[in-house]
Amino acid sequence: MKPFNCPNCDRMVHFEVRVCPACHFTLGYDPASNGFLFLGDNLTTWRDHAGEAHAVQVCANNDAHEVCNWLVGTDDHTPYCRSCRHNRTIPDLTVATVPERWGKVEAAKRRLFHTLTRLGLPLETQMEAQANGIIQGLAFDLLYDPAAEQAGQAQVLTGHADGLVTLNLIEADDVERERIRRSMGEPYRTLLGHFRHEVGHHYWSRLIQTDPAEVERFRAVFGDETLDYATALQNHYGSGKVWTDDFVSFYATSHPWEDFAETFAHLLHIVDTLATLRGFGTTLAPFPGPEAHDAAHVDFDPYNATTEQLVDRMVPFSFALNAINRSMGQPDFYPFHLSDVITGKLDYVNRLVQRSRVAPLQPVAEAA
Repeated sequence: MKPFNCPNCDRMVHFEVRVCPACHFTLGYDPASNGFLFLGDNLTTWRDHAGEAHAVQVCANNDAHEVCNWLVGTDDHTPYCRSCRHNRTIPDLTVATVPERWGKVEAAKRRLFHTLTRLGLPLETQMEAQANGIIQGLAFDLLYDPAAEQAGQAQVLTGHADGLVTLNLIEADDVERERIRRSMGEPYRTLLGHFRHEVGHHYWSRLIQTDPAEVERFRAVFGDETLDYATALQNHYGSGKVWTDDFVSFYATSHPWEDFAETFAHLLHIVDTLATLRGFGTTLAPFPGPEAHDAAHVDFDPYNATTEQLVDRMVPFSFALNAINRSMGQPDFYPFHLSDVITGKLDYVNRLVQRSRVAPLQPVAEAA
């Protein structure tokens, strides 16, 4: 995403900021204007960079738990922000380790929702979907799993079913997430990556499943999704399947549904990375050699770009960013290869996203 500034003193701030480190004003992100506001007038009025007042209030999860830095219109139908209103279940906050982990989970989820909003994808809660006759809304169960904490045997599995994304809070523990990543043989595992993948499953159901013509277009790219899912996963983990250049990740080889969700997640990875580079005005020197690139800069809107534009910029920038990570002793920033087949899959998802942009639905009153 683009870099943000404090609207009071103009200092550059991170997306998770709650108080400006320079002028010390309380800040809040306003999704309606895609910018931060500061709480001025003796903590009575939210104002933007130009000093204009906005009729907003803090998200109810900030009031109750200090876990959210997003704002909500005072005339909105819910006291919860555009991210928190999709929560169906929050974890047991009486457990000492839970509040901090939940905060990390919500921070990742807000980044997800920022991207989905900028892409213009439909975002209905379960109640909004029901009121508008839509197949399913999007909801989250964010759960603490004592079994995973105490014995390393998770009873709550991160996944998706009928628009409901379940996430085990153990994923917010860096040590446990790294242990799982190594045991699964994954090059990359993050909270944000989980959310982008699981929401990909939601959009398969929301945008493809009920449209026969779209299903056929999907099958032409990803294969026949009627393949038994449980059997496919069993074969995936038990047969020594090889990760080839036709799939963006090893997990994508297991089933067409997982291939789509992984590709959807990678589209979001690429779009947000390039949007950040564009916001900083980053320019890359020309690359020599067989895969030579001219001087690269992001001179287009990544949220509304062709797949060719996205991949043409992501390839050299990801190499440079990998080199930067290695200079800090960190794993590669983007440990993946975008082959022609993978690019074709990204193109399908990118075109689907662009065809599916919608105006906001009429909201319905609900409790989150």
